[in-house]
Amino acid sequence: MTPILLAIALLLFVTFGYMSVCAVSPFGTCRKCNGFGFAMGTDRKGRPKRGKNCRRCKGHGKRIRVGRWLYNRAARTYRAGTNASGGAR
Repeated sequence: MTPILLAIALLLFVTFGYMSVCAVSPFGTCRKCNGFGFAMGTDRKGRPKRGKNCRRCKGHGKRIRVGRWLYNRAARTYRAGTNASGGAR
């Protein structure tokens, strides 16, 4: 197998793998708070304490994956373009 075909096969494998992950689990853990939903801080004695809620995930600890966000956006645009009730004649 030539290196180009191997690279194409690997790229297709990674792409379809990510698509399947986005279909099965559309939400991933937040990269900023590591899924806690809040920032970890320490008090004066060095013990861990809860900080403020994460601004990215709004305290949920989960964020929508990039691939799923792109799919949702494309599906919404397609549905708006093929809407039978509000289309022009």
